[in-house]
Formats: sequence, structure tokens, C-alpha cells
Amino acid sequence: MATSTAPKAAPTAAEKAPSPRKPKLSKRRRREALSFYLFISPWVVGFLVFLLGPMIASVYYSLTDWDSFNPPKWVGFQNYVTALTDDPVFWKALWNTFYYAAISVPLGLVLGLWLANLLNKQVRARKLFRTLIYLPTLIPLVATAMIFRMVLAPNGPINDFLGLFGLSGPNWLLDGPWVKPALILMSAWGAGAATVLLLAAMKGIPRELYEAAEVDGASATRQFWSITLPHLTPIIFFNLIMGLINAFQIFSQVYILIPKGKNPAGYDAAQTMVPLLFDQAFSYYRMGYASAISWLLFLVILVFTVIAFRTTRRWVFYETEVK
Repeated sequence: MATSTAPKAAPTAAEKAPSPRKPKLSKRRRREALSFYLFISPWVVGFLVFLLGPMIASVYYSLTDWDSFNPPKWVGFQNYVTALTDDPVFWKALWNTFYYAAISVPLGLVLGLWLANLLNKQVRARKLFRTLIYLPTLIPLVATAMIFRMVLAPNGPINDFLGLFGLSGPNWLLDGPWVKPALILMSAWGAGAATVLLLAAMKGIPRELYEAAEVDGASATRQFWSITLPHLTPIIFFNLIMGLINAFQIFSQVYILIPKGKNPAGYDAAQTMVPLLFDQAFSYYRMGYASAISWLLFLVILVFTVIAFRTTRRWVFYETEVK
């Protein structure tokens, strides 16, 4: 039986052409690449060793019962179940954290916006005022907490000021109902960072927009709400996200101002997530349970961050975006 084979088509010019080879790097480009990897290597090593590595390890330890001395025992999701269903202190700390974040973050945004609007005007010693407002953000939190320990003392400056009006000031750091307001008041101390960013954004708003508004007879208040505020929404959004993350991770203020052993009532009123995590890990040596709390806190922050990002289309204005 004869078989016939069809003749093969002649290769085209494109098929005849050899595949393009990747050009070799010159000696200078190789040195530049080597220098690049050399300069970023400290960050890469630091990220892998001090951030990514501990994060992966904490996921494993959150599924174990580990006291940091004996080998960890696998318990699955028992730590998460215990935190969510059988630990009233966890829910108390979560509520205190929500309370602090819900008031301190909007307060910081409003205060920063108000100060930036004042500093944007032509006033005397404007540069001095800018420096003074930003200066508190350069002071370490430990030093700031020590300052506020004196300011919020029963015979401190705040209660002395209230005494001028015949008001008896509370024991801010001792009375349970006044502990969280004291921490919120302290959070306003760091509004300078948001103020500087908002002030820089105000300087970038085109002057022509204000001139056109003045021609149309718009008042200063109308110009602020219709021109200034929409152009500041990207910076306000950035401050909102950073404020939420910092508020949910408040630790130094509680740990320094309200020691657990010396002030149980005040500490219970100010118990937030990170101090709770710290106690479980380094006071009770429940490292596995502390790791589970840390990941639950991460999920809470992630949820609020995603919600904030989902709302940006409604109120955040970008100059290059057409709506």
C-alpha cells in the first residue's frame, strides 16, 4: 500500500531568522546592577529576617500552645476560638480600642485641617508657628508620655486651668471614666504631622481657582468648602489610613502612663489590643495566644482599611481623575 506525503512548505523569512538573543550587559551596566542589589540588600535582609520571617512564624505559633520555653503543642484554631468566645478581656480591649480610634482619629483630622488653614494665611511669625506645631511629632513617645503624666496629674496644669473657672478637675489617669479621654487628649499632641502635609497640599492648589471664585462673588467659607477641601481629600485620606493604623496599635501611652499593678481600675479602662497582646506574651508567657490576638488585630485593621478604600470614590478627589 503506497502512502503519499505532502511536501513541506518552505520556511518563511521570519522562521529562518534566528531568535533574538538578549543583549549582554556592558561592564558598566553590570557594575550598576551589582551596586543596586548591594545597596538594597540591607533592606531585603531586614525585611526577611525581622518582618516576613517573624510574621510567618507567628502564624504557626498562633495555632499552638507555646510558652517560649517548652516545645509548642499544636492546638489548631483553639486560640482564636478562645479569644472570640471565651475571653471577656479580649472584647473589652477591642471595645476600648474602637472607642479610642473612633474619637482620636477624627479629632486629629479636624485639628490638623484647622491648624493648616490658619497657617496658610499671611500672619506674622508664620514659620515659627509651623515649627512649633510640628515639633511635638519629633519628641519620642516615652518623653511625651512623661510630659503628659505631669500635665494630667491631679495638681497639674490642666486641673489648675479648670480651677480658674471654679471646676474641680478629675484624676485623669486614676479614675476609670477619665482614662480614655486623657489618652485621646494626648493623641491631639501629635497633630503636627497631618498639619504639615495638609499645608503642603494647600500650597499646591492653583491660585487661579480662588481668583475665579472671587470674581463670581464666592465668600472665603464657600472657597474653602468648594475649592480647598476637595483638593485636600487625598491627603485627608492618607492621614485617615495612617491614623487608623496607629490608633489600633496604641501601646506606649497605656504602658507608661497607666501601669497595671499600680492602677488596676485605670488600666482596665485603658486596656487596648496591643497592651493585651503584650501581657499575654511577656507576663503570662502565652505566646501562641498572643500570636492569635495579633492576627485578629491585623484582620480588624485590614477590614477598616478596605472599607476606607471602598469609600474613596465618593469623597476623594484626584486632579487627574475625571468623574
